[in-house]
Amino acid sequence: DATNYVMLEIGEPLHAFDFDVLVERAEVETPTILTRLAEPGERLTTLDGVERELDDFTVLVADRAGALSIAGVMGGAESEVSEHTTNMLLEGAAWNFINIRRTTASHFERGVHPAMAERGVRRGLNFVAQLAGGEIAEGLVDEYPLPPIDSTVEITPTDVQRWLGLLLEVNEIADILGRLGFKVEVDGQILRVTTPDHRLDIGQGVDGQADLIEEIARIYGYDRIPETQIADRIPPQYGNPKLEREERVRDVLVGLGLQEVVTYRLTSPERETRILPPESPPDDRPYIRLANPIASDRIVMRHSLLASVLEIVERNVRIRDRIALFEIGQVYVSSEEGDLPEEPLRLVIALSGPRSPPAWQGSDQKPMDFYDLKGLVDEFMTTLHLGPLYKPMEHPTFHPGKCARILIGERQVGVLGELHPKVSERYDLPERPVVAAELDLDLLIESIPEGYVVEPVPAFPPVLEDLAVVVDDEVQADEVEALLKHTGGQLLVDVKLFDLYRGEQIPEGKKSLAYSMVYQAPDRTLTDEEVAKVRARVIKILESELGAKLRD
Repeated sequence: DATNYVMLEIGEPLHAFDFDVLVERAEVETPTILTRLAEPGERLTTLDGVERELDDFTVLVADRAGALSIAGVMGGAESEVSEHTTNMLLEGAAWNFINIRRTTASHFERGVHPAMAERGVRRGLNFVAQLAGGEIAEGLVDEYPLPPIDSTVEITPTDVQRWLGLLLEVNEIADILGRLGFKVEVDGQILRVTTPDHRLDIGQGVDGQADLIEEIARIYGYDRIPETQIADRIPPQYGNPKLEREERVRDVLVGLGLQEVVTYRLTSPERETRILPPESPPDDRPYIRLANPIASDRIVMRHSLLASVLEIVERNVRIRDRIALFEIGQVYVSSEEGDLPEEPLRLVIALSGPRSPPAWQGSDQKPMDFYDLKGLVDEFMTTLHLGPLYKPMEHPTFHPGKCARILIGERQVGVLGELHPKVSERYDLPERPVVAAELDLDLLIESIPEGYVVEPVPAFPPVLEDLAVVVDDEVQADEVEALLKHTGGQLLVDVKLFDLYRGEQIPEGKKSLAYSMVYQAPDRTLTDEEVAKVRARVIKILESELGAKLRD
């Protein structure tokens, strides 16, 4: 009871030993108490009657005969106090809270000064003498090799006025702090304040000044602090361009109708292998492994953000008709340059279900496919003033023929496609398509231009025209579009593909691409002759460069 009272009163854990048992174990009149680490294979029966095999990092309170208790955790059964105890030894200590964090560590983590050990022992002895009778022996054995240095902070009335708007005299400040137990030395207008050992919350330097001024405000009275306009200089404001652009990316994706998710950074190699078909070789890069995982399926830091997002899709696709998600997060890759991993930032987008949510006036219920995802990524990139290119590629995660790499200039920033059917089976996804994109967000953010040209609203009307050409199946639509824009010059302000056709009227191995074209000049209304001249030049270049024929 006495040790519990001390714990509640001043926060110092104590442990009581039967002194006669210690004398008997030592076979001398005065036993020796020491602390040490457990030896290999050492065992101890604790107060709960359990015989425990001790880890080699366990700190023990021991005597020459062996272990007596697990420091800061639990005492030993052999030396416990019982109704037959007549002589008692009371022990208090400041233990390493990392070593005992599962038990009494919370007391020491929150700040228990080592000096409280002696006060706790004396207070506990007084409780025993007062409540149970007995005589307190003279003296106290104290081993205190590394006493912490109490914090000393200098403040002035000018500091108090600057932070609180209060003009207090030196003696007023010293009186307030003195009543709180601080030792204050006054040297002119400087107060040198030493904190009492129980005030571990008071820091050093500027932090310490702020802590002391908070104490002055608390005791002086918040209601007595006058209301004043800020008169101090506003510090210079520094932006964080990378973070600002990351938030811009989030805003754009939300504006496009996507919902953000946040997934676990922890996973297992088995969970991540599901993004590959069974016959594909697994990821052989080494994982960052946790020394103390909290669950058997959360033992490594993830390599793939796509795998994490697909787990969310797997859980929700059977209870929601439409899935439109994105996540921004790090992946963790072992570094050859040091112990810490590289943490590249990734962006994943996943879509599944109907193109539009159900509505009473009707909606498009066809399932989203590769082109819906490509259109969304294209709109996302355009909003960030980036000009992406898409090139077909093969990727084990995605369906052959329904996968493309995303390029900005010559650099690949990501990949998008429809999930491979065997990957969908491993995630137990329904038969409807699931499309996803994974992008290197570090590279994407780096590519966003610092600024861009804003053009005025045109004052002269545009000329609208459609152009349909027949090309080989191997010719990509973006190649045709790029050639149209380059050849059309400044007068051709917009080109969009609106139709792809293969059928009876088109020869085998060919396809028809139809584009809407907008001609416009900033300083005049274009004539038919000017538009016809540009159109003829465009058709001629398409024929010579791509073998394109104007569709009848």
